[in-house]
Parts: sequence; structure tokens; C-alpha cells
Amino acid sequence: MIECACRYGKPVRIGVNWGSLDPDLLGRMMDDNARLPEPKDASAVMREALIASALESAAKAEAIGLPGDRIVLSCKVSGVQDLITVYRDLAARSEYPLHLGLTEAGMGSKGIVASAAALAVLLQEGIGDTIRVSLTPDPGGDRAREVAVAQEILQTMGLRSFTPMVAACPGCGRTSSTFFQELADKIQGYLRRRMPAWRAQYPGVEEMRVAVMGCVVNGPGESKHANIGISLPGSGETPVAPVFVDGVKTVTLKGEHIAEDFHRLVDDYVASHYGRSGGQGRQTVGNDKSVRALG
Repeated sequence: MIECACRYGKPVRIGVNWGSLDPDLLGRMMDDNARLPEPKDASAVMREALIASALESAAKAEAIGLPGDRIVLSCKVSGVQDLITVYRDLAARSEYPLHLGLTEAGMGSKGIVASAAALAVLLQEGIGDTIRVSLTPDPGGDRAREVAVAQEILQTMGLRSFTPMVAACPGCGRTSSTFFQELADKIQGYLRRRMPAWRAQYPGVEEMRVAVMGCVVNGPGESKHANIGISLPGSGETPVAPVFVDGVKTVTLKGEHIAEDFHRLVDDYVASHYGRSGGQGRQTVGNDKSVRALG
């Protein structure tokens, strides 16, 4: 793998896993720690062993001919605070690109929340060049969810854009939850389905902001902040939905096909506002390195 990487200029990721550390290295470091006047706790030694193993492996790879600028380091742990501590230390002690990922993060919302909590802290500090989200899928679940979550972490932080983001209110006593939820779901799904074609034809469309709001209290204001937004009147009222384009009310949608009508307005907006020269380029983290979401 190293020979192939050198020949074709591809990066090689050197990964160290919390659960499979070199027992000789760990044993040696534990023994050294035990002889200290004030020994560190075992978890601190484990974290240090992760970093030492990664750096020693990188040094060995360079010694047999792998260029240092082709090496990406990864230290895999399952605890949020452990991950943050390890990568802060690793970033301070090396110049290698770093691959971030909370391994064995778990299922469902727990895995998503834990991954976002850990990665967001490090990314905000400019630490990390690629990321991975590791989720235990539901039975028969789609592995692609990991990639979608990784992309959403980067996009909600303003680091990279992948698909138009939908701002939608959580719903309350002022909203008709069934109609509002169905509308938001239809619009979100439509944007995702259209992205493959849009991405090829309209560079920059992934940065478009769409708002789907449920009532007249906050809806118009939020819709005005989006590139294109729709605001429903609220609970118990006939669906009459004003649409705002770049902060200006343009039309009011009525009837049973509000979602489909709004889809057409979004299509028109994309066609008129994005084009071959309209892309704004990729954003980067604080250390001026482009962050990628890897599957």
C-alpha cells in the first residue's frame, strides 16, 4: 500500500485504535508511568500511548520511503473528551494532516450527538483535514447515513457546503403539525433528489438557503433571511403561504399543491441565480485546509 501511495501520489492513512494498541508499547509506557513520583491515571497513559504509536508509525513509514506529505494520521477513540484531548495534543506535536472520527459512536441520536459534539470542538479550533462519522445502523439501515451526517456537521458549521440547507421551525401550538411537517419533509426530500442534477449544472447551488416556516410570528422574518422561503399562516387557518425571494415577498401560494408549486419556484430560483460562474468556491477551516467528509 505504501509503494502504491508513493507511486501515484495518494495519501496513506495511518490509524491507531484505542481498542487494539500495541501491547508492548502500552506495557512499556504503563511501567514507565508507575515509576514516576506522581503517576498519571491509566486513561492519560492510554491517550499518550495512542499519540506515541501514531507518531512512531509515521516515522517508520517515512524511514522506508513514504513521503511525509502523503501521511494522514488517525487516532480512534470512543469517548468525546478523550478524542478532543488526543487530537489537540497530536496537532500540537506534528504537522501531519489529521483524520477525525469518533469510533463506535453508537446508534441513532446518541451516535450523531456524540460525533457532532467531538468533531465540532476540534474543527472550530482548526484541527482536522478529513472526518468520518461511525454510526451503528438500524437493522437494514443505510450506511450512507454516516456520510450525510458528516456532511451536515461540516455544513452547519459553515466549513463546507454539500446541499441546500433547510431552516424549519420546530412547530408549536401555533402550527398545524401534520401539514407543516409534511410540507417541510417534501421540500427537504425534493432538494436532495434534485442535487445530483443541480450540482452538475449550477455550481454554488449547494450554498442556497431555504426556509420552511410554520406560522406568521417568526415565519416571514426567517423566510426573508433565506434565499427563498415559505411561511404558513398557523394552526386552524386555511393554508395560504407567502413566498419570499431574497427578502422580498413575491407570491402567495394557496390550495392543495403548495409543496409542488414551491418546488417550481425553487427550480426557477436555481436556474436564474446559479450558473457556471456563480459558484463561490469551497470554504476551509481556520488552518486553511479543506475539510472533507469521508465514507
